[in-house]
Amino acid sequence: MHTCVDRRSSEPAIGLEIAVEDAGAEALPFADESFDVVIASLVFCTILDVEAALLEVARVLKPGGEFRFLEHVRDDGTVEISHDVLAPAWHTVAGGCHLNRETDEVFRTDDRFELVDYTRVDDDRIGVVPLIRGTLERHDDTSLLARLVKR
Repeated sequence: MHTCVDRRSSEPAIGLEIAVEDAGAEALPFADESFDVVIASLVFCTILDVEAALLEVARVLKPGGEFRFLEHVRDDGTVEISHDVLAPAWHTVAGGCHLNRETDEVFRTDDRFELVDYTRVDDDRIGVVPLIRGTLERHDDTSLLARLVKR
């Protein structure tokens, strides 16, 4: 899976040093507050522990850093029922993807972040599931208790 990425990362590119790490999202191999931006594109559907992965995103982001995402999410209405029926088979054939995961709710309600941009795209032209894209900004202090005490 990483072959194309590995090859491209070894090529010289406008003065950027690129390293590709193979690690689970629930235990990222980076120091606290290492990154200004973390990007996830169509991966949270396959992560086993979404809460742990989002905790790791918050941990490796610098205060004020951005988590930018593009994910497919659970549909509403009659399509939602078909997604629930298809979900077990889809999980098996699509690399562990949870077709009916409500990732948008998890992202929008996480108190370690401020939701600064969010768009839900329900468009039949893009496929069978709606997409969300957005940006979460990490609070300066990810401790809820510390934020409450400061008030």
